[in-house]
Amino acid sequence: MDKIKQLKEIIDSSSRIVFFGGAGVSTESGIPDFRSETGLYNAQREYGRSPEEMISNSFFTAHTETFFDYYKKNLIYREAKPNKAHIALAKLEEQGKLIGVVTQNIDGLHQMAGSKKVYELHGSVLRNYCMRCGEDYTLDEIMDMPGVPRCHCGGIIKPDVVLYEEMLDDAVITGAVNAIKSADTMIVGGTSLVVYPAAGLIRYFKGKNLVLINKSQTPYDNEASLVINDSIGEVLGACVL
Repeated sequence: MDKIKQLKEIIDSSSRIVFFGGAGVSTESGIPDFRSETGLYNAQREYGRSPEEMISNSFFTAHTETFFDYYKKNLIYREAKPNKAHIALAKLEEQGKLIGVVTQNIDGLHQMAGSKKVYELHGSVLRNYCMRCGEDYTLDEIMDMPGVPRCHCGGIIKPDVVLYEEMLDDAVITGAVNAIKSADTMIVGGTSLVVYPAAGLIRYFKGKNLVLINKSQTPYDNEASLVINDSIGEVLGACVL
């Protein structure tokens, strides 16, 4: 049977779908994958340090100005718009079929497409807060500030993203785990499922259908009901839109 047709049948027969997505969901919106040639690793030549070091909490603390120079140049894509995958997932939620999106991405494109129940494992560039007084700032506000963005109180404004060496948010993890545990179908897309602890969340799924949509193989392919090695946007777009 055609794999798109199979996925349509799975979606039609499901009432509690959870989607788990990684960087591949956003590459179709023009945001480079972390390890791609045009991604964060490409910037290693300019700074002489690994991306993991530069977006770590210790580097943020010790070299705040360089952190923000790198962060603004390499992690922010204000022109990015939701693609077919984001739009299809928002539509499934609107139809009452999808109960949550669990994402490793920090770009906020799922919400921009209309998704309401989104568990952002690594936070979001759209939220920023003063480390001294707690005041909230938008992305545009901190991007318009030269150098290190500072609050009117003098405190440094930190992006609400999970840096290396930082713990994931307990409430977000709990919400994601509960959604996955209660799902009858889990669709995993745009992730190689090698980044932990996020990838470990798939172990909580006890439902009927595990669907993997990724351009390359993953360690979980043998456990899936259906594996589609193709573009997540094209696949979900063909099934839902």
